[in-house]
Amino acid sequence: MLKFLFFLIFLIPVCFMGSFWWMVQSMIFLLLFMFMFMFSYFFCWGGISYLFGCDYISYGLIMLSLWICVLMVMASESVLRHNYFSSFFLCIVLFLLIMLYCTFSSMNLFSFYLFFESSLIPTLFLILGWGYQPERLQAGIYLLFYTLLASLPMLVCIMYIYNTLGLIDFSLINMMNEVSILFYLGMIIAFLVKMPMFMVHLWLPKAHVEAPVSGSMILAGVLLKLGGYGLLRVYIMLMSIGMKLNYLWISISLVGGVLVSLICMRQTDLKALIAYSSVAHMGIVIGGLMTMFYWGFCGSYTLMIAHGLCSSGLFCLANISYERLGSRSLLINKGLMNFMPSLAMWWFLLSSCNMAAPPSLNLLGEISLLNSLVSWSWLTMIMLIFLSFFSAAYTLYLFSYSQHGMIYSGIYSCSLGYTREFLLLFLHWFPLNLLILKSDIIMFWM
Repeated sequence: MLKFLFFLIFLIPVCFMGSFWWMVQSMIFLLLFMFMFMFSYFFCWGGISYLFGCDYISYGLIMLSLWICVLMVMASESVLRHNYFSSFFLCIVLFLLIMLYCTFSSMNLFSFYLFFESSLIPTLFLILGWGYQPERLQAGIYLLFYTLLASLPMLVCIMYIYNTLGLIDFSLINMMNEVSILFYLGMIIAFLVKMPMFMVHLWLPKAHVEAPVSGSMILAGVLLKLGGYGLLRVYIMLMSIGMKLNYLWISISLVGGVLVSLICMRQTDLKALIAYSSVAHMGIVIGGLMTMFYWGFCGSYTLMIAHGLCSSGLFCLANISYERLGSRSLLINKGLMNFMPSLAMWWFLLSSCNMAAPPSLNLLGEISLLNSLVSWSWLTMIMLIFLSFFSAAYTLYLFSYSQHGMIYSGIYSCSLGYTREFLLLFLHWFPLNLLILKSDIIMFWM
């Protein structure tokens, strides 16, 4: 694992050389290609070097991080075009990628915690440095304090585990029987805020709306997955107490998912709508995880990867419209089918993936999550019915309002997409629908 880490670290000086923007992107692509051959076909840690290693769960998420970071560079071409501190921007993206890579490949709890927190810094820089409105300062503070405040108790809990068990390695920790409720809360609250669960989700829409396209992509694509990944890792310890207390999180997530879906139905900002839909999707992921069934674990992992690609693609689309029209409001972004007909197809493809239409990976994830939740208690069906219905409803609202209707008279330019943009959208959509053919590696990893 260190060879890939050094590859990334030595790319940082390249950012500050002349016109090396696309060179850096090609290099990360090369790294991604090499990482594909690292796939471990057995169910334990592989590629171990010092405190880094890689197993099934981390492999998929490291691939996702590399993929999204490559596409971030591709989507942020306007930073290069206006020469808006482009080398510094590349450096921040690379630093973020290094932090994410280290987080997912950490083999013990403490180094995981360390890199989990460090990934906040470059994200904050992205929002503060390349964001849009002056409110980005407030959004950055929200992001920082929500996440930091929730994850400090977790550090204390990690110390407690080390004191009790004498080890904090993922591969060696086992179920702790006698644990207090405070310990249980301390271990998982950090991840629930990061996911984010309903009621602690307020930082997410703010951060998304203020962030540049690259910030939104990495937030939706990978940073929300840190929470789910952490839960998958720590629940091995919290099994016994989780059996008693998990109904709380399941109920908050499912009811919250329905409420957030209703909030989505009255958004006029494209980005805010996609950001709130992330909260609804992550709600069902938390629900599936908390049932602690095999289907729930695999389904949540699948949906996390699928949602990472899908919502990142939707943010790219919203940004493409924003670059043309100078606004993200649905009142101005309407009738786009007349204005950019070739992009309407991409809107349709990614929207249909967002509402979990076959053959997307979202469908596989949602089916397993529905299975796990309904088998946990049939009462969850009531909320799941509404969740599925409104999920399709707000996605349809997003698509039909932006593509159909009378074109806004203030639009005077006529611009179809660049090849770069079509390639960018294709690279979001293609793996999303191709991975379903090889779903055994995503579904049978336990």
